Amino acid sequence: MITSQSLRRMRRGSRHSAASARAIHDLIVSGPTKKPIIAYGPPGRSAVTGQVATVFGCTGFLGRYLVAKLAKAGTQVIVPYRDEDMKRHLKPMGDLGQIVNMEWDLRNDDQVRECLRHSDIVYNLVSRDYETKNYSFEDVNVTGAAKIASLAQEAKVSRFVHVSHLNASPTSPSKFYATKAKGEEAVRESFPMATIVRPGPIYGYEDRLLRSIATWPSTWKMNNSNTKLRPVHVMDVAQGLTNLIYQPALARTLSLPGPQTFTIEQMFDLVQAITMNPASKAPHLPKFVAKLLARTSDFVWWPVLSPDQVERRYIDDANVEGDWDALGVVPDEIERHAVNYLQSYRAPENMYRPPVIPDSTNRTSPERSYHVMQ
Repeated sequence: MITSQSLRRMRRGSRHSAASARAIHDLIVSGPTKKPIIAYGPPGRSAVTGQVATVFGCTGFLGRYLVAKLAKAGTQVIVPYRDEDMKRHLKPMGDLGQIVNMEWDLRNDDQVRECLRHSDIVYNLVSRDYETKNYSFEDVNVTGAAKIASLAQEAKVSRFVHVSHLNASPTSPSKFYATKAKGEEAVRESFPMATIVRPGPIYGYEDRLLRSIATWPSTWKMNNSNTKLRPVHVMDVAQGLTNLIYQPALARTLSLPGPQTFTIEQMFDLVQAITMNPASKAPHLPKFVAKLLARTSDFVWWPVLSPDQVERRYIDDANVEGDWDALGVVPDEIERHAVNYLQSYRAPENMYRPPVIPDSTNRTSPERSYHVMQ
């Protein structure tokens, strides 16, 4: 029979064994802050890595997956938010006390300082896909990025990770890509040991790639659909960013393109094969017509397409080698996941039919071969 006294002895014994199981490798002294980081517990949601991460831009597409990965590993995550409703889905991603919500504004230095002053690593995912009356590309991609990096350096944060874009270039005709490149330079000046990450076009459940092609095919009918894309899975990018916590500081630029190159025409084939909807009969728009329509749509509260996005439809993704090995990630091919994100676009009678999609081994052949996904 187990008495209350014996139960207390068992509890004391378990606490003693857990404490004695800790070793010197559980103690990490972080960089400039010299703050001790103590990890304990088995890996997983209820573990404690001892690390604190701030994810600016956490309410966006990539941000929610990064927060989920970090919290699942036992990292405490600071979640800066602007809108109360935009961060509610992040709270259940971690155990009690692991997700810390903090209101912030990009133009408020004190709020930015408060969000990062306890952090061991800071991720900047803040971006602007189109300009608004409140924020321009320059405000967000350059000035805002430099401010966050500068305040992180001031607070002696050990690690800073800035997410840019695969096509970032100071000479790009796209203002978005040009300001992304300027933002990288500004971040490097403010935080010399920063890690710059350049992912390609990202696809997933809330993406602006596969869903956009399925919903608004006419907005992709430019450049004769010959623009080349290198799409990458959001889970691969999020895992790569998470792995940076456990590696020595990488003061370099990491390019993360997808493992395959598609033309937009081939992306149309893939989307059509999975959704089983008729091919779009929208004509290919000349560039000046597309820009004119895009400027007109700017007067709408939620523009479907901006003039700068039209410009990007004519720019091929950079033909560079990926740095996935540095992050310990092997990127997946898009065919393995696209059906999960596009099946909801099918008609009811086609919902459970296996899709016939283009064979990835014959992507460059004029006579495309197809296979049935099981």
